[in-house]
Parts: sequence; structure tokens; C-alpha cells
Amino acid sequence: MKKAGSEQFFRELSGTGIEAESSVWANLSCAALVEHAIRRNEAKLSDSGAVVALTGEHTGRSVRDKFIVREPDSEADVWWGDTNASLEPEKFRQAGQDVRAWLAKQDLFVQDLYAGADPAHRIRVRVVTTHAWNALFARNMFIRPGKDELERFEPDYVILHAPEFRMEPAVHGTRSETGVLLSFGQRLIVIAGTEYAGEIKKAIFTVMNWLLPSQNVLPMHCSANVGENEDIALFFGLSGTGKTTLSANSRRQLIGDDEHGWGQDGVFNFEGGCYAKVINLSREAEPEIWAASNRFGAVLENVILDDDRVPRFDDGSLTENTRSCYPIDYVPNARLSGRAGKPRHVIMLTADAFGVLPPISRLNPAEAAYQFMSGYTARISGTEKGLGKEPQATFSACFGAPFLPRTPQTYARQLETFLSEQNVTCWLLNTGWTGGIYGTGTRIRLAHTRALVDAVLNGDLDHASFRVEPHFGLTIPVSVPGVPDDLPDPENAWEDKAAYARTARGLVARFVDNFRSMEAGAPEAVQVVARAWMDLAAR
Repeated sequence: MKKAGSEQFFRELSGTGIEAESSVWANLSCAALVEHAIRRNEAKLSDSGAVVALTGEHTGRSVRDKFIVREPDSEADVWWGDTNASLEPEKFRQAGQDVRAWLAKQDLFVQDLYAGADPAHRIRVRVVTTHAWNALFARNMFIRPGKDELERFEPDYVILHAPEFRMEPAVHGTRSETGVLLSFGQRLIVIAGTEYAGEIKKAIFTVMNWLLPSQNVLPMHCSANVGENEDIALFFGLSGTGKTTLSANSRRQLIGDDEHGWGQDGVFNFEGGCYAKVINLSREAEPEIWAASNRFGAVLENVILDDDRVPRFDDGSLTENTRSCYPIDYVPNARLSGRAGKPRHVIMLTADAFGVLPPISRLNPAEAAYQFMSGYTARISGTEKGLGKEPQATFSACFGAPFLPRTPQTYARQLETFLSEQNVTCWLLNTGWTGGIYGTGTRIRLAHTRALVDAVLNGDLDHASFRVEPHFGLTIPVSVPGVPDDLPDPENAWEDKAAYARTARGLVARFVDNFRSMEAGAPEAVQVVARAWMDLAAR
């Protein structure tokens, strides 16, 4: 603990603008943060020593409460709109001033951390928060500097995390009492009015998405792993499609489960930890995630404990978005450097609840960029509150629209170039339904999905026979080792072929409608793909 007035105290708050009046606990260890979280009644311990915290009203990101400050040096390049609402500098100045004044009166926990495993592209982040468990979350999620590096640490970006402070919309320019406010010019992030820890990690992801394109690095919302022959695979996908599950492979080293950069020197993890969705987590289906989530120092969000303090991973009564946060070294076969060479395979994941997309399709670079810009999956009742019985098509540009400060076209151009220049194979993998729409069909078995992934990674599909199916114009294999012969063609699993055709045509139309706003400025080859989908929709 550092008391106000000491030289060390001021160094640890350098760059934050806080003149603290209470205690500052800087760069505490995992064990010390766990002790504080329990002592302060912020969290409970599970039977295995994991910290279990509830996030109150907000059990997920507050999408409509995120703002970027409109500043001269950045406003021409920001993708303004619903994704990136603008905030006037004066409103941000007032919000920062009020949050600093509030934080100054609280006991504070500070963590100095890196984002980016590649030293050439990393940033130094200082996180200031009022909760020990949020400090532990940040410590788990980001890359922890060595003691000698901490001695000379000066932040590039600062996060002021005030979960119990309430914004005033008329004063601070927010829509509600919650605000996630980013200033690229001041290199400052203010998070207030929400205890959901994912806001901390995603705010830094947004910063990396802003900085890296100008360095000829593609920032990606993807997981990554590497085989014994240094064959790197990237897994793109929205929440619930299988990024974390499929990249956790006992036969391959995990580079990271969520956020990476891809540059001329290869792939690198942004983070030093994993943030896995754990609703219905089981030891049998996901042994690596299960083991990591049941260790001292892991952080479980909104997971229910039984009377013996055993996590009830099957209980979604608070939210289906239950999470586990743990350091990547909790994964036995993790690549702790967070770095690898250039990828060999890109796998784009979607959970199609309409049951019509092929389980696996081969994509050329232009088709891959089209799917990347579309970022499709389908949400269903039971995964998100407020949804009806019918699936809802969801499109999130680049599989991470809420974190894109630049236009989707910016990232798609980089992806298409890298895929072409580096001779990378790309695949669209459907982890959703087969044999009918959700409620009629069945979810594709995880064992079959893993077999499809294995067929990509071990080269079985390199020399397979392919054909173009007629409904999406996608190139699909005739057969795949380890899966039923009728699985690759989804139409085979539908008894009512006419219903399949209608449903497929409806999904194509959704793709076309979604892409209209992005077609201008897309690479020419991608526009050709978009026109082909328009022709399919018009049949």
C-alpha cells in the first residue's frame, strides 16, 4: 500500500490526473488481489479458489453507451455512427474531471500492463479501478511486465475505471448513467456506471484496432493456435460460435483466444489471458477451459455457486453470458510468448440457426473478405434475453463491429491482401444447425465440427474433391474424413427440400441487405462477390 504524499505514490498515478486522498494498491500479486476482493466483500471464492463476482445490472457490454471523442487528428478516419457515437471534447473534459474527483476519494487498485505480445506493436496500459477483483481481471487478461520493467513503466494509455460512479447525461453527454468514453488524442479511457469487466478488455481492443492498421498490422477478433509444424490457424467468430472451444486443442499450442494482430512478421496475441464463455461448461467437452476455470486466481463472472461453493456452470439464471477469465499460462499447452509466424489457415465461424449454411466451405480471398465484412451468425432464444422463438440473423462487421473505430473496408482490404500475398487457405465453418431451422433441426455435433477443423489443419482437404452448391454459390467438399457422408451438403439433411430452398434464399437476402451500406469502398473483387450474392437473392 502506498500513502498519499509519497514519491512512489505519485509515480504510480502518473498520467492519470488523480490526486488521491486515500490508499493506492499498485501492481499487487494475484494472491494479494484475491485477499482484498474477499476482505472487501466484492466477491466469493469457489471450492477450487476461483474468484466469483457478480456484475449487477450490466451482465454484458453496454453497446449504446460507448463514445469516441471527436478530435481534429482522428475524426476524419473514425467510422462514425451507431457503432462509434461521437462525444464533444468539452463533455469528455467534464466527465474526466468528475470521475477523477470521485476516484480520488476511493481506495484505488492500479495495474500496469502491456497490450500486444510483439514489442514493436505493444502499448503500455495503466488501469486504475476501485475494485480488487477488476484489477485481478485486468492482471489476468493483459500481459504482465517483469519487475524491472515496472520500475520504469510510463503508460501510453490510461483507463479510469469507476464502476460505481454514475454519469449525468446532461452534463457528460452520455445516453445513460453508464459511459465508456475513449479519447485517442488524450490516450485516455473512462469507464463508469458498469461493473462488467469485459468493458476494460474491449476498450483496449478498440485502441489496438485504431493504432495498428497504420502500422500495416491487421487487428483481429479471433483466436489462434499453432501445430508442431508451426502451422498457424486463426479462428474468427462472434460470441457463441466456438472461437475459444475450437482453438483449445490438446494437440496444438494456444497463442490466444480472442484478440490478435497479423503483420509482416507473423501473428501476435494482444492479451496475456483468456475470457471464455462458460455457460454449460463441462469437463468432458472442454477439459482445458474447465481446468483453467477451476483454479485459484481465475475470475468467474455471474456464475452461480451451490451451497458447497461448487460453480453451477449450467445455471444461466443471472445471464447466459457467464464468463471465466484466467491467465494464459493456466492452459497447459499455451505458447507463452504469444507470438508465431504467418498463418497457414483462416477459419471463419458462424452458428447458423437457420440450418442452411454448409458445415464447411472453401473461400478464395475475395469471398473471405466478403464473409469477413459480413460477420454473420444467428442468435436464438436461450442465448440472449428478449429474443423470440425464431432465430435472429446477426451481422457484425469483421466479426467485431463494436470494436472497430475505422471503417470495415479498412480492415477487409488488409485481410484480402494478406490472404493473397501469403497464400493462406480460408474456410467458412458452420457450428450451428443442420436438418432444419433451430427448434426443428439439431445442432451440428461438436465431434463433427472438430473433425472438420482437423481435416483443414492436417491437410485432408488440400486434395479433396469440391463442388459449388447452388444456393449460396459456396465451394463445398464432396466428403470429409470423420463425418457422415451426408453432412457436407446441408440440403441432404432437410426432409422438405422446398423449405430448405426458401430458407436459404431468405438468408442470402439478409446478407445482401446487410452489405449494401459497405459495398462502396470495398475492394473491387469483393464487390464482384457481393453482386453474385445479389443475383442469387433475385432468383
